[in-house]
Amino acid sequence: MQGKGMDPTVPEIRVRRKSGIPLYVQLTHQIEQLVYSGRWPRGEKLPTERELASLLGISRNTVSMAYRELEAKGILSSRQGRGTFVSGPQGESAGGLDRERLISTLEMCLDEAILSGLSIEEFMAITEMVAERKKEALCHLQVVFVECNREQLDYFSKELELGAGIRIVPMLLEDINRREPRTLQILSEADLVVTTFFHLDEVKDMLTGIRSDILGIALDPLLETMVKIARIDPGKKVGLVCISRAFADRVKKSLTQSGIELEFSFTTTREKENLRSFLKGLDVVITSPGRRKEVEELKDPGAEVIEFTYRPDAGSINLLKSALLERRSKGPGEVYRRLASKSQSGGRWVSVAGLPKRNGNGD
Repeated sequence: MQGKGMDPTVPEIRVRRKSGIPLYVQLTHQIEQLVYSGRWPRGEKLPTERELASLLGISRNTVSMAYRELEAKGILSSRQGRGTFVSGPQGESAGGLDRERLISTLEMCLDEAILSGLSIEEFMAITEMVAERKKEALCHLQVVFVECNREQLDYFSKELELGAGIRIVPMLLEDINRREPRTLQILSEADLVVTTFFHLDEVKDMLTGIRSDILGIALDPLLETMVKIARIDPGKKVGLVCISRAFADRVKKSLTQSGIELEFSFTTTREKENLRSFLKGLDVVITSPGRRKEVEELKDPGAEVIEFTYRPDAGSINLLKSALLERRSKGPGEVYRRLASKSQSGGRWVSVAGLPKRNGNGD
């Protein structure tokens, strides 16, 4: 469905330069809310980057950053020569194919089946059989996820939904550095090795001679988290409670990249009294996934707690699932050639380091 396009002279967006929140974060958040509330329906055409920048009195680059962020989440989509459109809230699209188109395709297949003499019951049996085959294809797959900090590994392993039968094996970069035989065996036998863009080249170098097919994905902090942090008053005392220094460094870098200037101390202590002492006097406590509960029990009354979570964007999840499915049904070389072809479209959320050749024999 193609919308007529909203009246660019009456945008439903207001950005505040003195709020302390980066303009692109404000813009991204407001567009996301307009889509989720239904005020901007699916198929609606947005103003061009230049139009919206002019109307809001901000730079075109700011609008471009917001549009790209929302495209990566599957909320907006750009069509060559036609503009930018609302795709729908995250989770309502299936690999870029919206539900209406999917239903239309199934109805066409059903019509063709009936014209060929099949009953509706026979058609349902066939579609169920095909779906079961695809489901079976994803069973008993093993994915190794490599990261530098335990927090992200734990989240990825527990929260990421890739389908039944898929086993996620968390692995720290330091584990690979030890070069223990069992670790190297797991890496060589896994169906897929996944890491973030930040570590893609590093992991590729570490696995030279073991395997070269490494899938890179984007892990972005939740927008709501960034908005909460950007709204912290400059005079407030802020601390971060996490498990590893690597996570603290990642948080600092994410805030800097978003244009948020925030001074904070951090601790990785698990000792209760030491943690209580660290929390004393803090107005705001940022926590890594898994540490919020203990912070809530020990913090000063009235102190705000913000959990800092990174999540793969929608595009990364869709392509990761596609890679797993194709890995089972096709040769590994074909999978990565197709993924590499997809990544050439300019998307920021997937990268492929090399074609898969394990131990030189392409197994």
